[in-house]
Amino acid sequence: MPPRAPLLRIPYTDPLPAPRIIPASAATSSGAIAALVNFLSPSLPSSPSRSSSTTPASASSGHTVLLTGAGISVASGLADYRGTAGTYTLNRTYRPIYYNEFCASHEARKRYWARSFLGWTNLVRAKANAGHVAVGDLGRLGVVGSVVTQNVDSFHPLTHPALSTIELHGYLRTLTCLTCATSYPRSSFQHDLSRLNPSWATFLASMLETGALDTENPLERSKRGLKTNPDGDVDIPGAEYTTFRYPACPTCLKDGKIRVEVDTDGAWTTPAGGSGAGGAVLKPSVVMFGESIPAERKVAAEKTIDDASRILVVGSSLATYSAWRLVKRAKERNMPIGILNIGGCRGEDTFYANVQEEGNAGREAVRCSERADVILPQVVQALQASRSRDRI
Repeated sequence: MPPRAPLLRIPYTDPLPAPRIIPASAATSSGAIAALVNFLSPSLPSSPSRSSSTTPASASSGHTVLLTGAGISVASGLADYRGTAGTYTLNRTYRPIYYNEFCASHEARKRYWARSFLGWTNLVRAKANAGHVAVGDLGRLGVVGSVVTQNVDSFHPLTHPALSTIELHGYLRTLTCLTCATSYPRSSFQHDLSRLNPSWATFLASMLETGALDTENPLERSKRGLKTNPDGDVDIPGAEYTTFRYPACPTCLKDGKIRVEVDTDGAWTTPAGGSGAGGAVLKPSVVMFGESIPAERKVAAEKTIDDASRILVVGSSLATYSAWRLVKRAKERNMPIGILNIGGCRGEDTFYANVQEEGNAGREAVRCSERADVILPQVVQALQASRSRDRI
């Protein structure tokens, strides 16, 4: 049997249809809360529904796995891709950097790190919101057994460290050397960028002083001459990115096992007569578009699906194949599927094709178009009340 092609993270740009709300009562906030409570109740420990349900046995016992996307972090002030103010919604020409570009082009890395340098401060200042806290509460209730997140902001592991979280697309909190695989803190890297680019550091300080970076809302930033994108990326049209400098891997420089071209300040430079490719290049510890997800992480994410009895998608349009295929896997295992996301989702018509509206109050399937930071805390309260009643 030939080996399967590597799983790549690639953007999906086709238009998404409006969601089909399931059940119809979930069209209101109160109805959405009730439907989600019904959906999650079978995963509540000691719940009678675990032993008395009309749903298949595999779907009426065990915990729920959560699959989260950028939408859950919008309330934290971060940009998303496909929300009402998302990058792909407002900026149709946006194109993220691809893995092969980053690895091969010195100029592409200059542009990437200059924009990341400007966007990092806002990412660091952002805090987890009520939606993340509610996810942790669902874990403590025993309803949610694991989380798979597409997000790279680290909010999930920071907010609920006791709840297993797989960061499918990696994280921005560290960098990884493409040569020696050593990790390097992103916060330290930011200081290095400031040292190597004093004029850029002065410019960043002035923008922070004037409040130009106080919001990641694309509409607000466009009024200030900025373009904001997910994952801490800020574009300034007309900026001279070619002047930006970034450091080489300090471990490679210290070891001296490979030849690394740097200037007098330690900034990475292109070898004489060479290309933009070379050793000691630091890359953010994220899975870039066009890059393969590590095999062990892919297998771990699949196992979380296989070990769960139902899946709830929160804040994701499932536009990347790596996330969509996990819900497809759940569908193939006849698991109940729930989606809490504002706007459409890729392939959701297929996921809900066989759902019968009559008699379903959310137990067999649920589809809501509401804010997670508003809805999930109230779902937690209702489940806590339900467990208290069961214990009386």
